[in-house]
Amino acid sequence: MISRKIIPLILLLAFGFSAAFAQELPRSSESALNWLKRMADAPRRHNYSGTFVYYADGHIETSRIVHKVDSISERERIEVLDGSPRIVFRNNDEMKCYLPDSKRIYTEKRWFRKFFPDILPQPFDNVIDENYYVKEDGFERVTDHQCQVLSLTPRDSLRHGHQFWIDVETGLLLKAAVVNGSEIIEQFAFAQLEIDGEIHSDSLKPSQSMVQEEWKVTDLITSFLKAGELKWQVMSLPAGFKKIVEMKRNLAEKPTLVDHIALSDGLAAVSVFIEPIAQDAPASLPGFFTSRGAINIYVRILGDYKITTVGEVPLETIKLIGDSVIKKD
Repeated sequence: MISRKIIPLILLLAFGFSAAFAQELPRSSESALNWLKRMADAPRRHNYSGTFVYYADGHIETSRIVHKVDSISERERIEVLDGSPRIVFRNNDEMKCYLPDSKRIYTEKRWFRKFFPDILPQPFDNVIDENYYVKEDGFERVTDHQCQVLSLTPRDSLRHGHQFWIDVETGLLLKAAVVNGSEIIEQFAFAQLEIDGEIHSDSLKPSQSMVQEEWKVTDLITSFLKAGELKWQVMSLPAGFKKIVEMKRNLAEKPTLVDHIALSDGLAAVSVFIEPIAQDAPASLPGFFTSRGAINIYVRILGDYKITTVGEVPLETIKLIGDSVIKKD
């Protein structure tokens, strides 16, 4: 959940973003990039089940995952075990999120792969090397699996660094950290894991009680658009970022369709949401907001519209993107 800690505007004006610096780093080795390719392919090749832990800002959250793949489908169940219960069922790109406390179900088509341990896009290419120096950093054990450790050092200040622990036998990602120098911003890690074990189909379905009870279903429909079809555009993409897709979406709790532009540098994802400000809505407060971990949020008001930029990148990058959004004539 977003904590909505608002940084006072006077501090924002004095923040003083530094210009993006470019590090003179060598090209990544072919063997290091091949580890990333194995990591990207592994979720489409292996069954796995286990428990993983998310850590950020002193907060720890545990989830149980079951993942099954065959020749025609990829299915998954992720259940959050701490706090308010949440259960996500996925069949290929079709997702259903169950919220037992409120008896609500949200359905949505997944448009970008970003769920641990499946965090790299498909199809995978070596564009990551343009923005990060990928280096093999020896071997470590995670949940009794021997892992190749990779470090991804950003080539400029526009993105965070990363570390990956990749299972030597299967290529599956077992641990991942987002870092700022030596500081860990957030981390995912399996605490218990079984790879290529038998997975029964019933473990990937809602329980009988969930099926029988009355739940309110909300379909979060996404309409994918052709490039340039939206009346909005990002004028100055930061180095290394590219537009992935333009969409119109009916997001939860929003009375009207929201325009959505998705960007990526091959690893980090940034979303720009544009929505009209309703006349009877409370005044929107522009500025920076924080959420847990690597996600930053920047809100800007442009005429009668609110532009919200959200992404797992530094504040500098979020502001560069949010400030360059304009409405086409």
